[in-house]
Amino acid sequence: VQLQASGGGLVQPGGSLRLSCAGSGFTFDKRAIGWFRLAPGKEREWVSCISSTDGSTYYADSVKGRFTISGDNAKNTVYLQMNSLKPEDTAVYRCAADRVYGSTCGSGPSFTSWGQGTLVTVSS
Repeated sequence: VQLQASGGGLVQPGGSLRLSCAGSGFTFDKRAIGWFRLAPGKEREWVSCISSTDGSTYYADSVKGRFTISGDNAKNTVYLQMNSLKPEDTAVYRCAADRVYGSTCGSGPSFTSWGQGTLVTVSS
């Protein structure tokens, strides 16, 4: 079981990036997949969640309206499109999965499988 996050990089304020989380060893279908971030000197922050069990998506208030989470079950990949990036979005972003079949974001998912981080730096 493996999650591989990618797509991070350096971007100017106001710019965009798309992160990808590819899974192997199990299917993302009917499971909750989340994105988290860890910024220097701060606690880990939940960013977004998606589940094809009920088609739901959730966002932290800090990213609502700027970030969009989506999934491609055929590719077993979840994406995080990040627009209007701000310096405070700078962090290591990690994806995580609740491997329980039928898990949803609204039911308090238990993220037990984690990918490595991808660094997003927003700076001019």
